[in-house]
Amino acid sequence: MTKNEYIPFRSEILEVIEHTPIEYTFRMAFNGDVKPGQFFEVSLPKYGEAPISVSGIGEGYVDLTIRRVGKVTNEIFKNYVGDKLFLRGPYGNGFDIENYKNKEVIVVAGGTGLSPVRGIVEYFSKNTNDCTSMTLITGFKSPEDVLFKEDMKEWEKTMNLILTVDTAKEGYEGKVGLVTKYIPELEIKDMDNVQVVVVGPPMMMKFTIAEFQKIGIEDYNIWVSYERKMCCGLGKCGHCRMDTTYICTDGPVFNYAFGKTLYD
Repeated sequence: MTKNEYIPFRSEILEVIEHTPIEYTFRMAFNGDVKPGQFFEVSLPKYGEAPISVSGIGEGYVDLTIRRVGKVTNEIFKNYVGDKLFLRGPYGNGFDIENYKNKEVIVVAGGTGLSPVRGIVEYFSKNTNDCTSMTLITGFKSPEDVLFKEDMKEWEKTMNLILTVDTAKEGYEGKVGLVTKYIPELEIKDMDNVQVVVVGPPMMMKFTIAEFQKIGIEDYNIWVSYERKMCCGLGKCGHCRMDTTYICTDGPVFNYAFGKTLYD
């Protein structure tokens, strides 16, 4: 019998991890193939559904990091371990880890943009021999907005981790400034063997990519995710359409050589 892509399935909440008062990771029961950068439609009857990027993948589960921003997500936050949510997916193409093996990997993520690339970072943190080098530059509005703090304690042991915030109170000992500030300082050994991943708010992505272009990174060595454009997951509603491309089905991950040609 052919699977009906429109019909959601029940998934149990296995764990809830609080990052900030408005950002939680819900660990959901799931068995199946999934890639970093793909997404699920998370729904509750009577309230609707919302597209949520995969922020973690494990044996028998996926992590979905959700920001409380509206009716659906507000209602999701009322659920806890043992409760069930409805899921559809996974949708989209996601990031293919094979593209980054044996390369100098640089990931730049802004805010919740760290969620869809967390799987890449986790993989190379645990499989350091699979890449030439690994750098993560991640930025947040303030120290209170930082996600995945416990993960970062492990990541910094195996990679070049640059965590920065836009603003901080007096006495803060970490880095302060936009993620673009740290790109000119990167030591890249082979410009032809580097792979850059950029995910975050549109303006952050625009200026981050411009900084990489300034130091000689070619567009075909840059990867982006237009996850903000996701909606129904099936390309039927048309909300995700950019030119003739449907972000839900053709993306949300694109090589920037093609991604730069897409316009609303």
